[in-house]
Amino acid sequence: MTGPSTSHIIRLELRRSAAAVVAVLAFAAGTALLLTFPQGFAGRWLQLAVALRLLLMFLFPVALAGGAALGRREAAAGVGELFASTPRPRRQRMLVTAGALAAALVAAYALTFLVALAWVLPRAGYFPLAALGVTAVGALALVAGGWIGLAAGRAVPRFVTAPVLAVLGIVVAGMVPQWVMVTRRSPAALLLSPVYSGSLDDFQTVSARVSLVQALWLAALAATGLLLATARRRTVAPALLPAVLGAAVAVPLLPPGGYAAAAAYDPGAVELVCDDAGPQVCVTRVHAGLLPDIAGPVRAALATLAATMPGAPVRAVETRRPAYGTGPADPPHDAATLVFAAPPTGADGRADLRDGSFPGLVLGAAWEQSCDPAPADAFDGRELAVAWLTGTAPPDARLAGAYAALRARPEDEQRRLVLAARDGVLACRPDAFAGLTA
Repeated sequence: MTGPSTSHIIRLELRRSAAAVVAVLAFAAGTALLLTFPQGFAGRWLQLAVALRLLLMFLFPVALAGGAALGRREAAAGVGELFASTPRPRRQRMLVTAGALAAALVAAYALTFLVALAWVLPRAGYFPLAALGVTAVGALALVAGGWIGLAAGRAVPRFVTAPVLAVLGIVVAGMVPQWVMVTRRSPAALLLSPVYSGSLDDFQTVSARVSLVQALWLAALAATGLLLATARRRTVAPALLPAVLGAAVAVPLLPPGGYAAAAAYDPGAVELVCDDAGPQVCVTRVHAGLLPDIAGPVRAALATLAATMPGAPVRAVETRRPAYGTGPADPPHDAATLVFAAPPTGADGRADLRDGSFPGLVLGAAWEQSCDPAPADAFDGRELAVAWLTGTAPPDARLAGAYAALRARPEDEQRRLVLAARDGVLACRPDAFAGLTA
């Protein structure tokens, strides 16, 4: 007659221990926090994975505290001596507890991810494999935190152990990396934190090398936590070896520069997806979900340009230059193409056009070109050109005066100055806006 299987024992442990409570707390906290900023990831897989990693600032301390609570269970119940007298070894008991805790934490993380898919799937047009790696590293970080907490709870079976570990987790995983980024150049060791605190543009990804090295480090940390949780006193020092070796191997392999160096330009994200139902409008694949919302306003801007100036652009393409971070600039374009920046993504994954600025920004893009350096007075020049096109004075008092002076000129001269500015921009002349802003 065979005994119960390991999976059956873990299921019993999940029902009878606090592991399920820890999972519920992690799921509730993670979901509530994640849904406070759905615009940060709606319609984009990788941004969801990175948002979950940012939430580890709070979930990692929950895992530490939950592990500590489970680790002190035998001492709190006063059954340590009783269990020590049974033939079942301590290591076997702790492995079951550790397995139940790991399963509960991974399930909570996965359920949070699944809930957030309601904001991603309807508008997502691009699925990078890096999203799986970033998510897997986050789940592994929770397991490592839970097992470290389990070892601490067993070593110091006091009620204060769990809250103290939670506070330490917030400080070490969340506050220290932020302080390092603000006060000094980001070292490679910053990426040992389970929290991904860096800003990631929609056109960027987390390099596979960084995710693999982080997984190596966190697996070593989890192994140390498990060994400490099951170790006797004479084996405590060897139990630290995986974490020490993991850090020694990981730090040289991580790129210097912290989160900025971990981000890499993603060519797949910037492949173009086009709408040819009228004048062609193209957006990047990562923003494909925005195309139905912005095709109309972009075509309206092209029509306005065509009605007021000869040689107006006949197609519009989204810029493939990251708004922040590293990445190549757009190649110079000809007069027939307008290169515009996509509007922000709203909480529903659609284009956020509420402030009404997008049509003006698209019109102003007719006076933009990839130039290094950019022409002088480029911002003022674009504002004046758009104001002239729409017949609306700029709200800025200084530019309103320049606009009034422009409108005071003969109409043919106004048109000549506006068109000359565009020709100068397309040719990357440094004084392209000189006549318009004088």
